[in-house]
Amino acid sequence: MSNLETAPQARVCGGREDVSAEPVRQLLTGKQVPLGESTVVRRLLPNLGRRMVGAWCFVDHYGPDDIEHEPGMQVAPHPHIGLQTVSWLHDGEVTHRDSLGSLATVRPRELGLMTAGRAIAHAEQSPAEHGPRLHGAQLWVALPDSHRAAEPRFDHHPVLPEVTAPGVHATVILGELDGARSPGLVHTPLVGADLTLAAGASARLPLEPDFEYAVLVMSGSAEVAGVRVEPGSMLYLGCGRRELPLRADVDSGLLLLGGEPFEEKLVMWWNFVGRSADEISQAREDWMTGTRFGEVHGYDGARLLAPELPPGTLKPRGRVR
Repeated sequence: MSNLETAPQARVCGGREDVSAEPVRQLLTGKQVPLGESTVVRRLLPNLGRRMVGAWCFVDHYGPDDIEHEPGMQVAPHPHIGLQTVSWLHDGEVTHRDSLGSLATVRPRELGLMTAGRAIAHAEQSPAEHGPRLHGAQLWVALPDSHRAAEPRFDHHPVLPEVTAPGVHATVILGELDGARSPGLVHTPLVGADLTLAAGASARLPLEPDFEYAVLVMSGSAEVAGVRVEPGSMLYLGCGRRELPLRADVDSGLLLLGGEPFEEKLVMWWNFVGRSADEISQAREDWMTGTRFGEVHGYDGARLLAPELPPGTLKPRGRVR
């Protein structure tokens, strides 16, 4: 998925100095951002108060939207470097096309994982014949320096490991949770899990104390570490937790995101994750001149043009403001 802001700001993220070693409770609200022709997303990361959670550096939550008489998601071809994209659905279908020739339709609770590496382009759209609802999340994972120039790839995992307890069901998207490990390719210690809580459920989820965590509520309403979190909001939890108390009075859907604090400093702008302003500028030029990223075939429409780079010199600002 693309960042379709017409004037995206460059951000310097990463580093451990601003990561709390103690548990915290920081409630983040999403910024409304138009996406394509008929979709509006709530952008939780990067946020005014928080830029990363482990290697997770971008979180968009969208829907549930009524698209019965609408085209649904229509994101034209656009480029990426230095990251992985994670497509995750609760309702609807999204067709993925990329410059490697990959073609896949991702359905609810299936993992669409694209590793951009040195360069890739892709497009995402709802199929012409689609269901009445679209609801999901799009997430990015920053690649460490050792893997950010790797060859691009796309992986589709229709079946993922699950963990169950009374009133709670977890699907492990990436990494490992309670002994269940996702087949998705990762390059830093992290976890992503989809949690379903039945009405009246109460549970304590095992965590890694060296990880920092956040929980996004996608539907229903849940009490996370004693804090009520409503749909479209995310609670940042910091580090130092061995378990996470959860409670729901109604059927609820959550995303758990976590990982070791990302040690490297990185620069994010538009759809690029790099290490310097020069690298970002070169990626933009390569996209605009039609080199390096390849072509996405099968999408009926023009590709996205890159916005203008912001004036001035990038200034490191760390993980939080």
